[in-house]
Amino acid sequence: MLAIERRNLILEKLQDNKKVVVSELSKLYHVSEETIRRDLEKLEQDGYATKSYGGAVLNENVGFDMPLTVRSRKNVVAKQKIAEIAAGIIHDGDHIMLDASSTDLFIAKAIKNKQRLTVVTNSIEIILELSEVPGWTIISTGGTLKEGYLALIGPEAEKSANAYYADKAFVSCKALNRDHGIMDSLQQFTSLKKVTIESAAKSYLVLDSTKFDKTAFSRIDTLERIYGVITDQKPDDYWVEYFEREGIQLCYPETAGH
Repeated sequence: MLAIERRNLILEKLQDNKKVVVSELSKLYHVSEETIRRDLEKLEQDGYATKSYGGAVLNENVGFDMPLTVRSRKNVVAKQKIAEIAAGIIHDGDHIMLDASSTDLFIAKAIKNKQRLTVVTNSIEIILELSEVPGWTIISTGGTLKEGYLALIGPEAEKSANAYYADKAFVSCKALNRDHGIMDSLQQFTSLKKVTIESAAKSYLVLDSTKFDKTAFSRIDTLERIYGVITDQKPDDYWVEYFEREGIQLCYPETAGH
């Protein structure tokens, strides 16, 4: 096992359990405790963990985000439900925009049976996922590669996204907050997500149920420009009433087909 693979597995355990123990990890991955300590030092340097006596605890600072390889394995069932609903909204011949998120990657996987789609994305992983689908047009935003994310960001990506007007855009977030609106962990992504929201006739916010009533470091936008919200289960009454009052379409599995 490569060191980066082992560190990603340790990150998953940190997300699940909030802490890890050196001796347990050493036995689990069949490496020395010194190797595990070096792994934890690297995770601490990257801002994901804080070393403690005999192990480490998760750094839950809202300014940090997990690598895509880790995020894509979290809340898989929820993301599959969201992707299935999104696939029902996307029709043959649509022009759509997908951001560089693990949720949108699941959407990309779920729509490969569609015909003649045009997809604009800043995600290298989505480009690779859709690269062999016949009859589609895949457009990269271009931009600067964000280390560890397989995502293109920056002024060039924003300029490119702003040059299109899609039928539908699907934008993810790290948090949806009553006071602060749509939020994300990294400022580098928020401005591009905002441009994406503004560059479609119908923009959908895609988020699993764990993101409601949380906060993150950077604000993306208010919900004013959002046409619909797609999630994996019915949110609490406050949000149901809010979306209805604001005319925002709420989609979760029980509403599919209605």
